[in-house]
Amino acid sequence: MTAPPGVVDSQGDDAAVIERSWHEPDRFRVIYDRYFPEIYRYVAGRLGRDVADDVAAETFLAAFRKRDRFDPARGAVRPWLFGIATNLVGQYRRDESRRYAALARLGGDLPGGEHDERVAARVTAEGIRPQLARALAALPEGDRDALLLVALGGLGYEEVAQALEIPSGTVGSRLSRVRRKLREALGGTDPTSTEESHG
Repeated sequence: MTAPPGVVDSQGDDAAVIERSWHEPDRFRVIYDRYFPEIYRYVAGRLGRDVADDVAAETFLAAFRKRDRFDPARGAVRPWLFGIATNLVGQYRRDESRRYAALARLGGDLPGGEHDERVAARVTAEGIRPQLARALAALPEGDRDALLLVALGGLGYEEVAQALEIPSGTVGSRLSRVRRKLREALGGTDPTSTEESHG
C-alpha cells in the first residue's frame, strides 16, 4: 500500500513517486511538497521574491511535463529539479546581474533588505558587501550557477554536477576558480569559507 500524497515514504523513493505519477498524476504532489521550499529559497536568493513564486512554480510545471523522461540512473530528483530551476533562472540573467549591480551600488541595502541580508548571509558570514556583489555580477554564468547552487541551494559537488549536467571535476575547478576570483575581489577574504571571519 502506498502512502498518501504529501507523506514521505522514505528518502530514496523520489524516483518511484515520479514513476507512479506517470499513471497517477496527483502523486507528483509528493515531489512538489517535498522540494518546493528549497527551490523557492534558491530562486528567491538569485532573483528576489518578486519572481520567485512564478519561477519556482514553473520549475515544477516543467518537471511534471518532463517526468516521463526523468532517468534515475543519471542522478537524483533533487539536483534534477535544481537544474530545471537554474535553467529558468538563466532566462532572467539580466535581472540577476542588475540585482547584484544594485546591491553593489547600495552597499547591500536594497528595499526589502531583510530578505537580501538573509540570502547574503548564506554566501558570507559578514553579509553581502558591495565588493562581493560586484564580484558575483562579474562571474561567468556557469561559475555563478555552480557557486549559488552550493551557497543558496545547499547542493554538494555531485548534485551540482547532476544539476548542470557537467562532470564533477568541472564543478571542482569552477568553484576553485570562483573562490580565487572572490578572494581577489575581497582583498584576500574568502566568503565561501565556513569558518567565521575575523575582522
